[in-house]
Amino acid sequence: MFERLETIEKRYDELMQLMSQPEVATNPNLLRQYGQEQSELSETVETFRACKQQKQELADVQEMLELGLDDPAEKDLFQDEAAKLEAEIGRLEEKLRALLLPKDPNDDRNVIVEIRAGAGGNEAGLFAADLFRMYTRYAETHRWKTALLSQNESGIGGFKEVVFQIQGKGAYSRLKYESGVHRVQRVPSTESSGRIHTSTATVAVLPEMEAVEVEIDPNEIRIDIFRSSGPGGQSVNTTDSAVRLTHLPTGIVISCQDEKSQLQNKIKAMSILRARLYDAEQQRQQDEMGAVRRSQVGTGDRSEKIRTYNFPQTRITDHRIGYSSYRMSAVLDGEIDEFIDALINYEQAKQLKALSN
Repeated sequence: MFERLETIEKRYDELMQLMSQPEVATNPNLLRQYGQEQSELSETVETFRACKQQKQELADVQEMLELGLDDPAEKDLFQDEAAKLEAEIGRLEEKLRALLLPKDPNDDRNVIVEIRAGAGGNEAGLFAADLFRMYTRYAETHRWKTALLSQNESGIGGFKEVVFQIQGKGAYSRLKYESGVHRVQRVPSTESSGRIHTSTATVAVLPEMEAVEVEIDPNEIRIDIFRSSGPGGQSVNTTDSAVRLTHLPTGIVISCQDEKSQLQNKIKAMSILRARLYDAEQQRQQDEMGAVRRSQVGTGDRSEKIRTYNFPQTRITDHRIGYSSYRMSAVLDGEIDEFIDALINYEQAKQLKALSN
């Protein structure tokens, strides 16, 4: 591991020198390329250097202890310091192992999030709206941008389906663990008897792909143009600006009508289609991998029930790792990092165990 870290540190220093050269400083593309590579290495290098410094300090303390100290109090002081340094070195080495784990190539991408009401009628639609607010609030706290791509309202403040984009560095690395079935247990506002209902909503988090990364044959797409409509069928726009794309080979259908411009709706629909086609191919490949896919927390079966929001007990439980929180209002207000961090730590622990075996 340390030989690999030395190589990374050497490359980091090389990049520093390259970016200071005039021919690189005047080349925006090259400067951006080197800057991005250096940024990706910075945390690993900083942690490695901190670890080396702690090891040097431990060596100095151990040297003092080996010389023999007559003062018992002074000896105890150095022994305590050695114990603290050993614990910190252990923590840093564990962090370095995690930093050296293979990274998902999509981790830094923007995401397209699709939320659909499942079982439970109107209550499922309201729960889908709660999840939509939760993720948009989460994006706000991380200073990420959100953009609504498509929505199908249920008419009582909920969603049959809502699709939106989140733009921000590392968005996919955090949100990819949210894909799956979310279940809510609560008394609906329309329930007069106070009986608890169970409803579901599905969440799909897809990495946003560029046009050059997912090629789509224009001859394989049918484009239908129609007039936008809102809840109850009322007309939203007076022009035919809504767009429906049908990908003939797969049967995937995308509809966008939230923009007044037909062109903008088509651009949004194409973005969603690229993400869906990429995801479908990834799912196919992972299905072929079988057990490997099932062992991964973040890329499990879309039909898997991953989390339950139990309102009577104010408890949220992630079934994949058995983690629970009683901060219901805070979580629904976007504070979901505790779940995401727990899932990341669990996944990293499994990967580290597999490498050690």
